[in-house]
Amino acid sequence: MTVNIVVALQTPVWAGNVKYESAQEYLCMTQKPLNYLTLDDVSVSGKTVLVRVDLNSPMSPDGSILDDARFKSHLPTLGDLTDSKVVLLAHQSRPGKRDFTTMEMHAQRLQRLCRRTVTYVDDIFGSHAINAIESMNRGDIILLENTRFYSEEGLSRSPEEHANTIMVKRLAPHVDLFVNDAFAVSHRSQLSVVGFTTVLPSVAGRLMEKEIESLGRGFSNSGTVFVLGGIKANDSIDVIENVAARSEVESILVTGLVANVFLAAKGVDLGKKNTDFMNSIGCAVEVEHAHKLLAKYGNKIVLPVDVACADQNDPNKRVEMSVSELPTDLSINDIGLETIVLFSEKIRNSQTVIMNGPAGLFENDAFELGTKELVTAATKSKFSIVGGGHIASEAHALGIESKISHISTGGGACIDFLSGRPLPGIEALVQSYKRFKSRLLATV
Repeated sequence: MTVNIVVALQTPVWAGNVKYESAQEYLCMTQKPLNYLTLDDVSVSGKTVLVRVDLNSPMSPDGSILDDARFKSHLPTLGDLTDSKVVLLAHQSRPGKRDFTTMEMHAQRLQRLCRRTVTYVDDIFGSHAINAIESMNRGDIILLENTRFYSEEGLSRSPEEHANTIMVKRLAPHVDLFVNDAFAVSHRSQLSVVGFTTVLPSVAGRLMEKEIESLGRGFSNSGTVFVLGGIKANDSIDVIENVAARSEVESILVTGLVANVFLAAKGVDLGKKNTDFMNSIGCAVEVEHAHKLLAKYGNKIVLPVDVACADQNDPNKRVEMSVSELPTDLSINDIGLETIVLFSEKIRNSQTVIMNGPAGLFENDAFELGTKELVTAATKSKFSIVGGGHIASEAHALGIESKISHISTGGGACIDFLSGRPLPGIEALVQSYKRFKSRLLATV
């Protein structure tokens, strides 16, 4: 019997599209501390469930939705609520933007994807919305109007302050449970994210649960490699400061403008054009910060050995250049070929790789190579995580998103999580668990 148990624990396990090397690893990685609850912990059959989702998507001038990846990410949660009355809260853009519009097209797209009727209600908490909720039957889904049509949605307040708004007071009495499945906006302490958690039992939806577990894997599994690039050097430096001291982190590969900042911190003269650009976007203070990190964690932070610049006569042509050949009058737009080979090998051999930010000016075909090759290498890692934004777009463009273990739906939320900053949306779930745990667990 003991031998059989040991063998079973060593057997590879698939959970969704995530492969764990053994059942033992699966149990360790997915066993969450009892500080927030998920849909597994509550009974939802016949209940009216208020779900915060994130359907915010790029839209064309004629109002059509150009990318429905976020819609698809919520399908597992909706799939677990087939016997519930589901009330959805979501937003699109923000006031003043061209794509700030109603949720009518979103309801139509979601209906097509989940193959259930999704009724659009052009109201948030008025009589029309309340009547629609009270008229629901099991299995029904309604999508209320854009939450950002209500001005108080844009305010950053505590959950307790938001709980005193008309929106919460009007909607809460008509629902049994709040589900936060909108990880991408959970770094904001906004009304529809945290306001219901003080007055309603609240749990994490499937997407939220997956985001927390997948991103958390980088802090609990040895052999983790971080690949940080893009133009927001301050974000990447915050992540490095949070993760570099951890024994689980094997190395941190820096690319994009982040790499330029660290090269400058090491004393490399990048040339006037590149230095002036960094200074123009406020990177001077980041160079000093990077210098301190190199002094402390230089054994883990890996810098490029070469770069690719734009030819002076043809800005769409690569000019490969060793770091030892710097400074240059040319713009550094990508990591070089030797660096691509070096970083790709480290990524392929990693137990876990977490990538955020492109390696260069990937919008230009001539300088897409670094980003393309590193993302492709990530598909060979045992577990790969790609942050939201540009690098996720590259994975989709290459058609390899299915080979990435987890693509985060959050840009700012992902960075905040990796930087160790508390996310108000998650913190509110933790507090709700403390407040309602006896009531919630009694309904299992």
